[in-house]
Amino acid sequence: MSSYLLTLLFAAALVASLAVKLWLASRQMRHVASHRHAVPAAFAGSVSLAAHQRAADYTLAKGRFGILSMAFSSCVLLGWTLLGGLDQLNLLLLQSVQARYGDMAYQLALLASFSLIGALLDLPFELWSTFRIEQQFGFNRMTAKLYLIDLLKGLLVGAVIGLPLAALILWIMQATGAWWWLWAWGAWAVFNLAVMVLYPTVIAPLFNKFEPLADASLAERVQGLMKRCGFTAKGLFVMDGSRRSAHGNAYFTGVGAAKRVVFFDTLLAKLAPGEVEAVLAHELGHFKHKHVTQRIVMMQLMSLAALALLGWLAGQGSFYMGLGVQPNIGTPNNALALLLFLMVVPVFGFFASPLMARLSRKHEFQADAYACAQADGKQLASALIKLHEDNASTLTPDPLYVRFYYSHPPASERLAALSLQPR
Repeated sequence: MSSYLLTLLFAAALVASLAVKLWLASRQMRHVASHRHAVPAAFAGSVSLAAHQRAADYTLAKGRFGILSMAFSSCVLLGWTLLGGLDQLNLLLLQSVQARYGDMAYQLALLASFSLIGALLDLPFELWSTFRIEQQFGFNRMTAKLYLIDLLKGLLVGAVIGLPLAALILWIMQATGAWWWLWAWGAWAVFNLAVMVLYPTVIAPLFNKFEPLADASLAERVQGLMKRCGFTAKGLFVMDGSRRSAHGNAYFTGVGAAKRVVFFDTLLAKLAPGEVEAVLAHELGHFKHKHVTQRIVMMQLMSLAALALLGWLAGQGSFYMGLGVQPNIGTPNNALALLLFLMVVPVFGFFASPLMARLSRKHEFQADAYACAQADGKQLASALIKLHEDNASTLTPDPLYVRFYYSHPPASERLAALSLQPR
C-alpha cells in the first residue's frame, strides 16, 4: 500500500468515524430530550418524574460534553499524525536523547513524552467532567487534594509498571527477528495474567481501602449463594467508593485463589440484603457462563492478530510516511510503530463496536437469567431500578445508540426479560 493511499484511507476513516459518533450522539440527545416530560409507563410506579428528569438532564449534559471531547480528540489525533506532531517530537528526542543516551533511552523517552503530553491535553476535560458535571448532579465526592494524589499515584504506578514492560517489548521487537510479534504477544499475555493476580492485593489498595464485610447476616447470605453456585473467593470486601463518587457497583477481581468479591460501600447503602444477593447472583452468572474467560481469550486472540499486523506494518516505510512521520534511518522505529498503531487502530476498530456491544448485552441477559434461578428475580428487578435511578441512567435511550454503544441492555429490556423468567 502506498503512503498516499494510506493517508487517504486514514483520513476517510477518521472523518467517517467522527461523523457517525456525532450523528449517534445527536440522536441520543434528541431522543432523551423528547421523552423527558413523562416517566415511561413501565416505570411509572417506581420512578418519580423528578428522578426521570434528573437522569435526562445528566444524559444531556454528558452528551454535550462528549461531543466537544470527541471533536477535540479527533483534532489531537490529526495533529499527532498527518499534521506532523509525532514527527516533530520524534526529531526533538532523536537530537536530545538518542545522541546522548542511545536507542533504548530515546524510544522510552518517546513513549513517555507522548503519554505525558496526551495526559496534559486530556486533563482539562477530566477536570470539567469530575468537578463540573459529576459535581452538578451530586455524584462527585472527590476533593481537589484527593484528585491530585490519585493523579500522582497513577503516574507513579504507570511508570513503575509501564516503562519496564515497554522496554521489554521494544527489546523483543529489536532482538527476535521477523517473528518478534509472537514473542511480544507471549510477554503481553504473561503480563496480563500477572496484573490479574496482583491487582486485588497490590495495586487496588493503593487507591482505595478494602475492609472485610462487617454485616454478618449479609455475609452469611452471600456465602450461601456462592456455595449454591459453586464459587469460592478469598474474601468478601467493602470498598470505600464513596470517597470519590456516589455511583455504586459490585465486582469480582483476581484469578484462581486470589479471587475477591468487592462491594462498593455506596451499593450497600442503597440496596436491601435481598437486592445485594440478587446483584451478586448476576455477577456469579458471568462466572457460571464463563463470560470472563471468554472475554480474556477473545482479547488475547485480538492482541495476537493486532501484533501480527503490526509486525508487517512496522517494516513498511509507507506506514510511517502515510501517517505523517518520517521513519528513522539507522535508529530503530519500534516506538514510532507502536505509537502510530495504537493511535490508528481505534479509528478503524470503532466500526466493530456494535458487534462487541451486542455480545456484551447477550452476556448480561444470560447473567440475569442465572440470577433469577439462584436468587429472587423480583429483588434483581428492584435493584436494577434503584441503581438506574441513583446513577441517573436514562430510561429512554435512543435504540440505535443502544445497539451501537451499550454494553448492558437498557433497563426496559432487562426488566421485560426478567418478567419472563420462571419464579
